Amino acid sequence: MKALLLAMIIFLSGTLSAQQSSQTVRGVIRDEVSQSPVIGATVLLTQPEGTIPVGTTSDVNGEFRINGVPTGRQSFRVTMVGYEEQRLSDIVVTVGKEVILNLSMTESVQQLNEVMVTTDRSGDKSKTNNELALVSGRSFNVEDTKRYAGSLSDPSRMAANFAGVVSGDDSRNDIVVRGNSPSGMLWQLEGLNIPNPNHFGSFSATGGPVSMLNNNVLSKSDFMTSAFPAQYGNALAAVFDLRLREGNNQKHEFMGQIGFNGFELGAEGPIAKNSKASFLVNYRYSTMGVMKALGIQVGTGTAVPDYQDLNFKLAVPSGKNGKLTLFGILGSSDIQFLGNEVDTTLTNLYGTENTNTRVRYATNIVGLSYEHTLSPRTFAKLTLGMSTTREKFSGDSISIVTREAFLSGESKYNTGKYSAVLHLRHKINAKSSLYGGVTMDILGFDLYNRAIYQGGLIDSVRVDVKGEKTLLTQAYAQWKYRASPKLVFTTGLHLQHFNLNNNVALEPRIGLQYAMGRGQSVNLGYGLNSQAQNIYTYFIQTPAESGVSYTNKDLDFTRSHHFVLSYENRLTDNLLLKIEPYYQVLYNVPVEQRASTFSALNTGSSFGPSDRDSLMNEGSGKNLGIELTLERYFSQGYYFLVTTSLFDSKYKGSDKVERNTAFNTKYVLNVLAGKEYKLGKNKDHVLGASIRTTLVGGKYFTPLNLEASKIMGRASYDDTQAFSVRQNPYFRTDLRFTFRKEMRKSTMEFALDLQNVSANKNIFQQTYNPRTNRLVNQYQQGFFPVPYFRCTF
Repeated sequence: MKALLLAMIIFLSGTLSAQQSSQTVRGVIRDEVSQSPVIGATVLLTQPEGTIPVGTTSDVNGEFRINGVPTGRQSFRVTMVGYEEQRLSDIVVTVGKEVILNLSMTESVQQLNEVMVTTDRSGDKSKTNNELALVSGRSFNVEDTKRYAGSLSDPSRMAANFAGVVSGDDSRNDIVVRGNSPSGMLWQLEGLNIPNPNHFGSFSATGGPVSMLNNNVLSKSDFMTSAFPAQYGNALAAVFDLRLREGNNQKHEFMGQIGFNGFELGAEGPIAKNSKASFLVNYRYSTMGVMKALGIQVGTGTAVPDYQDLNFKLAVPSGKNGKLTLFGILGSSDIQFLGNEVDTTLTNLYGTENTNTRVRYATNIVGLSYEHTLSPRTFAKLTLGMSTTREKFSGDSISIVTREAFLSGESKYNTGKYSAVLHLRHKINAKSSLYGGVTMDILGFDLYNRAIYQGGLIDSVRVDVKGEKTLLTQAYAQWKYRASPKLVFTTGLHLQHFNLNNNVALEPRIGLQYAMGRGQSVNLGYGLNSQAQNIYTYFIQTPAESGVSYTNKDLDFTRSHHFVLSYENRLTDNLLLKIEPYYQVLYNVPVEQRASTFSALNTGSSFGPSDRDSLMNEGSGKNLGIELTLERYFSQGYYFLVTTSLFDSKYKGSDKVERNTAFNTKYVLNVLAGKEYKLGKNKDHVLGASIRTTLVGGKYFTPLNLEASKIMGRASYDDTQAFSVRQNPYFRTDLRFTFRKEMRKSTMEFALDLQNVSANKNIFQQTYNPRTNRLVNQYQQGFFPVPYFRCTF
């Protein structure tokens, strides 16, 4: 850290280059539906009036190139007769890396002399890549993970700034949307349904402490919080549709980075000379793991997170209209918490003095896709993929008297998924388009979980299944009709079949968008969504006279109705106001056959799965709320984002009593703002600062039963009072300072994140300490500075 600060001082105090820095901006322009090249489109760099226009036109392949674009944040206009004009703003141009833009243009539904329509789907964060998402969707901008305070280059943590998304857990990046469990989240990568993409991420969860997704290789991606297009299924809460960018196919470029998430090296470029094929690869190793290997003490004893990952993408053109792509994410992680090494005088967020915990994880995702423009109006893409997860856990209980360790549990969860995904798009005419596809996921799994209580007197195997396989088949069809430039309508169906128990779900989806003029629009959305249970749940064992039985194996899909109304008002070119009320009704929720407070809607926030057996689909829930977003896009050196949500999240277990869910925080407020200052004679160096403040209502939790805990020697909760006690609100402020220096052929970036600058003591959990025989509060992360350095060349 001292070396990093010294380097920052040297570069900040050094002589700034007097030569104007510039870079090449190039890319490809395609039709939004058919993906055929748009020939002859004009691309202009937006400059002050009276200056000589700088621009170019796209060639027969839809490719364009503008040399000598000044560094900094630039804007562009893209026009073409018969297509809607497109504007791109806030494009960061640096010396160290060429800017490559892959643009999609929408065909006009009326002649230009009748009406002029302007869109900026590629540059507008309120617009998604998926043109069928009319409500509850926005794009994920990779630059924001670098700019927003507290994001730590993590897509999930950055998404917590969006309306309807609740954070409040410093140890994990779970995405909690509109009161739903994070288990209701769907992750997609290049069209593949993928497992939890996080280090230390349990296969039964969708979050973790550190993301495997590297923002240096991600492209603009979509985040949707309800009423999804028919393309998406097997999800109840949200969809993160991730795209990887392609490497530079004309020039080799390199990147080195040091930060909280690790030491990183990246490279990209053409695979061969005079070839349009490209590669992109990025490797990362955990910062603390490197320090441990070098013998440097990091103040955490043996509890040092050790992880590494590799992100890659290879793109090979096939003829004039085809492309073959190989992509993947490979990662592994491990850590151990040894109770005998815990300092009892300090607050310990993860480990405790009375247990030993050892965990090891590995997640690998690989895909191969081929896309082809079959005709000027038809596009097809086939993707084959494989993903595997490996999770191993062992835990000990430590005697209060002798400090001797006794095995308390062990588990092994191995899964392998083999996927085939086909997407088709056909443009009937400028007004009408058809979309369809099929997804087949073959899931194989070996699961084992054993718990030991009372010093070995009770030995319970909860799951023990090997060599099993099942198939989840999904299909969809959707129609988009643009009645006029002001009115857009979509309707579709999503079908799911789960081979394990032959359950079927048919889900209608509807969307409507009406532009009222003056930048205002009203959007409506409805969707029926269904989700299968985690595969672990189906194979929980119930003791029986003949051995064991699987009382959960016939569980149906959990389902929900989403109703959304959205109002958007583009107050100025750079200022957007969005108000979105919603109502979600959940049913077919797994609950216990006996009267109890348990509901599957409350699972998904912990590292381990639920072991409840004898479940039935008789539970229900509802989420009601309203969200507000006020966003000023980056312009004139500053930006801000204010999001707030007011909501109520309730559920009913088999006892038919309505209670708060575990995720019912009632409200959340996020305020972000940032400012950049241009330095140097040519104003091509940038100093920036940003701030983020988050206020989240206190979570409801189930109180501990102190007397029962004393008798059992471990935490025991009063389930009759489930989620009846509320924690104090969560509050946190983060600051981020950045400096970007343009060199002759490279770009240096420095940053310092000051997390939780007020050192607010937010409660992590309340638990029982058998040594002291007391209830204790464990607190989340205090003040924590995080330095960052990045170089591209």
